[in-house]
Amino acid sequence: MSSKLYAGVVASLSLLLAPDSWAAIKEYHLNISQGMVNLTGKPVKRMTVNGKFIAPLLEFEEGDEAVIHVHNQLKDQDTSLHWHGLLLPGLMDGVPGFNGFKSIKPNGSFEYRFKVRQNGTYWYHAHSKGQEQDGLYGPLVIYPKGKQPVAAHEKAERDYVVMLSDFHETESDKIMANLKKSAEYYQNQRETVGDVWKQVKQDGLKATWQDRSMWNQMRMLKTDLSDVTGYTFLVNGKTPQQNWTGAFKMGEKIRLRFINASAMSFFDVRIPNLKMTVVSADGQPVQPVPVDEFRIGTAETYDVLVEPKQAHYQIEAESIDRSGFAIGSLQNEQVTNPTSVQIPKSRPRALLTMEDMGMDHGSHGQMDMSKMDHGSDQPVNMANMNHSQHQMPQGKAPVTPMQKTAMDHRSHEKMDMSKMDHSSHGQMNMSGMDHSAHGQMDMSASATPSDHSQHQMVVSSEKTTSDTVQGWANAATPIGQKALTYADLKSLQSQPERYSRPAERELVIRLGGTMERYIWTIDGKKFSDPDFKPLTVRYGERIRLKFVNESMMAHPMHLHGMFMQLENGQAPQDMPNKHTVIVPPGKTVTALLTADELGEWAIHCHLLYHMSAGMMSKLIVANVDGSKVSQTMSVQPTQGASHAHH
Repeated sequence: MSSKLYAGVVASLSLLLAPDSWAAIKEYHLNISQGMVNLTGKPVKRMTVNGKFIAPLLEFEEGDEAVIHVHNQLKDQDTSLHWHGLLLPGLMDGVPGFNGFKSIKPNGSFEYRFKVRQNGTYWYHAHSKGQEQDGLYGPLVIYPKGKQPVAAHEKAERDYVVMLSDFHETESDKIMANLKKSAEYYQNQRETVGDVWKQVKQDGLKATWQDRSMWNQMRMLKTDLSDVTGYTFLVNGKTPQQNWTGAFKMGEKIRLRFINASAMSFFDVRIPNLKMTVVSADGQPVQPVPVDEFRIGTAETYDVLVEPKQAHYQIEAESIDRSGFAIGSLQNEQVTNPTSVQIPKSRPRALLTMEDMGMDHGSHGQMDMSKMDHGSDQPVNMANMNHSQHQMPQGKAPVTPMQKTAMDHRSHEKMDMSKMDHSSHGQMNMSGMDHSAHGQMDMSASATPSDHSQHQMVVSSEKTTSDTVQGWANAATPIGQKALTYADLKSLQSQPERYSRPAERELVIRLGGTMERYIWTIDGKKFSDPDFKPLTVRYGERIRLKFVNESMMAHPMHLHGMFMQLENGQAPQDMPNKHTVIVPPGKTVTALLTADELGEWAIHCHLLYHMSAGMMSKLIVANVDGSKVSQTMSVQPTQGASHAHH
């Protein structure tokens, strides 16, 4: 036998006997098309996968070889699929314009093939135009090898995905066009004249004038918690009336895998009368945290364990702007008469504060007002306010200070107010207001300002009848109940040294935007700007990502291809892994990253229209040899359109 032949035989046998060769191949075919969907009584055309809305659940075991054939049956649109939170080769990440991937052309196909290197709760969605909003998303669950729980406390008799999403009768392209016309296009929850008089009574006319003038100057609304309203919120593609239901038997432990697959919505999630134990965040196991509720940002996932004792429970995910609920049920299958859905009373909605704008004049201030466009300062105009609710309900809304975050904000820049021109601010004209109902307002209680650097939670009275509370982070959690905070998250197992060592350097990522033109930026640039520059890091480098939010909106910042270790006050070895971190308005959040995946990785706000309007960047992880930079990545052989933005 020749030496070459011998070497070939040895290599073949080695390949066959390698542990990776024993991996099971798990194969799926996904046919992307369009079909008519009727969830609200109005049939509309939406994206379907294998003829269904929403896309099907994909299931794997850790160690599997995933083979997913995606067939684009759309007549006039490119498409793509991104495997959200998965560790995989750059080409398989599915973002057009990254790593040589050029999207999937009409009547074309693409085979995604990768080794499944992790377990946990994830999801997949389009990364082309607004197809995600239009229905191209689905859950993806990876079980530990042999479906054995990662820890004894995670053993459960039942396992359900609870995917939250937002459905709109308007197509995604039209929504974006409306936002471009006016950032306030969907703002139908404006303050009333009664709200203004309440503030005058509480703070005095001068302070109220100053506050309102400031908001006018910034052309922003205190009620702007969500850019888009008019959504019907879904659980696993079902409306509250359709009532998705998970069955159980008494005495069973149930795992609920919550996925926020919405385009634009944050949710406050609770199951009244049923304690939840959080065991995983973004697919990564954490030490158990008993909670009564949690806030879940767009693109985040949380796994919880519950042990039902009653016949029926209602899962309630309330949108942060209090415009509606996604509702499902847990039902004892041995009960013959299931309980019908009850739409709960909305919690008080929050109003943004100057602190949410980074303008608390303390250690958190970040905004330099001298850089703002003051050219069209307007007087406080009461004419456009909703006057339908002058009569304010009686009652108090006490608010206790929020749980403090462990994040260090000592280095935040102070706000420079010296260059602000207040000379053109108009006086508030109150003459045309209806004063008839003002006497019925109880002004005795006021909300206490608090530190909102954590993305939740302020507690307030469960019995309050007030229609507002103060601060983005205020979820109006009832006194005595526990809401999850980022500070609660602690990795189940100690981080290895490569994910716990100190950072070598810091990358500051500034999040900004202009509401008036509906432009969102990273470091002052839109992704589509010709002078946009990607972020470049050295392979193996340990860096601190410092997300500085200089806007009034919260941004769920998602990193493709790798996990970040969130700096949340835990010891370095205990910091939790996250692929998405919520950066509250006017705040700074930091996370550590070991750049151990070569390629071009998207980093962007996961609010769909923020990303489409420019809040996206490219993080290049490369081998660096002196002044030379080389990237190791696969290239898609076929050509197609690059990443599409509105």
